[in-house]
Amino acid sequence: MRYYLRVWLMFFRNALIRELTFRGNFVITILTRTFWFAAQLTLFEIIFRNVKGIGDWSRPEYFAFMATGMLINALVEAFFMPNAANFSELIRSGNLDFALLKPIDTQFLISFEKMDLAMFNQIFLAVALLGYALVSLGQPIAAWQVGLYLLYVGVGVAFFYSLMIVLASTSIWLGRNQGLYDFWFYITIFARYPRSIYNGVNPAAWELGEILQFSFSYLLPILLVVTVPAEVLVKPFTSWEFPAIALASSIVGLILARTVFRWSLKSYRSASS
Repeated sequence: MRYYLRVWLMFFRNALIRELTFRGNFVITILTRTFWFAAQLTLFEIIFRNVKGIGDWSRPEYFAFMATGMLINALVEAFFMPNAANFSELIRSGNLDFALLKPIDTQFLISFEKMDLAMFNQIFLAVALLGYALVSLGQPIAAWQVGLYLLYVGVGVAFFYSLMIVLASTSIWLGRNQGLYDFWFYITIFARYPRSIYNGVNPAAWELGEILQFSFSYLLPILLVVTVPAEVLVKPFTSWEFPAIALASSIVGLILARTVFRWSLKSYRSASS
């Protein structure tokens, strides 16, 4: 473990050097993402001036949910997205050969070699928004809630990482899988909203909402990986069903991602073959 930690710290150092080499681009990226954060906050602030809540989420509760989603997304994009996006290029150029020859686990190398440090700004903004939401909520937070929240933020990151690795592994068979990456972005849009908002009043909307709730809660639990940690922190805890499903899905996802990744490598033809 110490060996892998040293390698990860070296990756972090290299990423920092790359960012500081092009300081202007680094600053522009931070400003752009800060503007996006402010735009999202302004939009929902306008919405809450006209409604008391979204579904069964009050204004501070929803801001806590939104901060949780931003935090999980920022962690995924900071540490894993650059590597998943670069995987198909490694295959196309034959540079995956060098990764396979290194005396380190290939999936670890592929997953952590590059980092987007500008996303750290998004992490800090998400934590600040979460703090604001909790202060606005004005209710005490127990230590076990904080512990469960951190655990389920990790569960959410692990779930999205697993999904990303599975999609990235298809590059070995497809050569180019941009369409699948688009699918990842489209499907994760559902995680931006709480599970309860899919309860419709209109019968037709209610039926469609039930289908979405079932599909993205039990088959592909995207609705749970953000909703569960937010609910643990700001809502009364009533059931272990959805937390258990979210935890199990992340564990199964990691095992599946590992299996698919190793299986895909067996189909890889090196640049010399």
